[in-house]
Amino acid sequence: MTVFYLARAVAEAARRDKPIHSGPRVGFTVGRALGGAVVRNRMKRRLREAVRLARVAGAVDVVINPKKSLLVAEFAAVLNEVKRAFVVIEQRVKGGVR
Repeated sequence: MTVFYLARAVAEAARRDKPIHSGPRVGFTVGRALGGAVVRNRMKRRLREAVRLARVAGAVDVVINPKKSLLVAEFAAVLNEVKRAFVVIEQRVKGGVR
């Protein structure tokens, strides 16, 4: 899978009188090339559960783009990959790297 992220500036949103959302926001991009609606929804359900268990912290937007191999991978492997991606994201956000 490919993971993209962008740290959000919470203080800047507060100055513009917009609602503050300091937690993470996670989205998934699963295109038609990966399969029909049933297959794509199954991929998203597996990823949602992995994200729920991994518990990323911070004001960051994350987009996960899975590969077709996600369907045949063990859930433990998917969870491990998501956790590893979130660890890298947290390290880079704290270090100021985008």
